[in-house]
Amino acid sequence: MKNLYVGNLPHSTTETELRTLFQPHGYIERVSLVTDRDTGRSKGFAFVEMADAGEADKAITALKGTEFGGRTLTINEAKPKAEQPRAVVMVSDALVAVGAGVTIIAAMLEGRGSHAGNFGLHRFALFASAS
Repeated sequence: MKNLYVGNLPHSTTETELRTLFQPHGYIERVSLVTDRDTGRSKGFAFVEMADAGEADKAITALKGTEFGGRTLTINEAKPKAEQPRAVVMVSDALVAVGAGVTIIAAMLEGRGSHAGNFGLHRFALFASAS
């Protein structure tokens, strides 16, 4: 199985149109059009998951750089999304306990500003991410 990134899509592209485009090149497991969560509008890219890696490679070769809806398509193997911290919490003079299943990295930062520096206050930045 191989997941393909399909970029530079017209914002009006539908899942059915993408399936029709990729179907001649092999079996499609899933099509995911990426939309803005606030507006629901397409972001102009999608992911097409193909069952057979060889067929996916052939689809990349056949479709990369072709015109679709007046735009030149960008198609390549999707890269895994880099994991990023889930939350950042600023706390003065205290540490906060977070529930099980969460990794915490605490970094003590020297207090800055007119009052913080004078009173020797410290701030802690807690970076939490799901484990």
